[in-house]
Amino acid sequence: MSEIRSILIERDVNQLAQNTGARYQKNDGENGIFQLPVWGEMTNVTHPDFVAYSSDTKQPIDVVNQGLLLYHFLIADGTLEAGYLISFTELPDGRFYSNAFQGYTGGELARYFKNDLASFREAAQHLGGLPQNLGDEAYAFKLFPNVTLAAICWLGDEDFPTNYQILFDASVTHHLPTDACAIAGSLLTRKIIKAGRAQLR
Repeated sequence: MSEIRSILIERDVNQLAQNTGARYQKNDGENGIFQLPVWGEMTNVTHPDFVAYSSDTKQPIDVVNQGLLLYHFLIADGTLEAGYLISFTELPDGRFYSNAFQGYTGGELARYFKNDLASFREAAQHLGGLPQNLGDEAYAFKLFPNVTLAAICWLGDEDFPTNYQILFDASVTHHLPTDACAIAGSLLTRKIIKAGRAQLR
């Protein structure tokens, strides 16, 4: 991650803010802070260090989301969301890893929620997911201002098992590389399952 930080230090802060949908606030000298929501939580990214902190707790966010933020700042070009979803298979080189991705995202959701749409709905809504008119139940989640993921359930029948999938807004390749999309999908899956477990307490 230090290599990415060294690249970002050389870039114009206003262009970075525009590309990521962040707000940049300049402090003394060359120091400043980018502000943007990460999974709905307002986050401060220091400049020139590019270390992310929770706006609420002032503590550094976890290392995985730190990495996603760095890749986002590196890749994002300001493209607005397309407004429609694509599968992991449709991402660059995604088809080579789509089975693995489905296993640790949609497969995990299916193993946990099975046919229990009510529990899936409660978990997704608890996370602030926005209902989508897809499948039997679907919710969209904002990772960054211009990066949306969605979790969708199609109930099965006697011929086909219940299927869950994590999809991405079609513009995601303008904001994250494919391997970072895989990590984001895994994080969202874990968040939904964790929220599902919390509803049982």
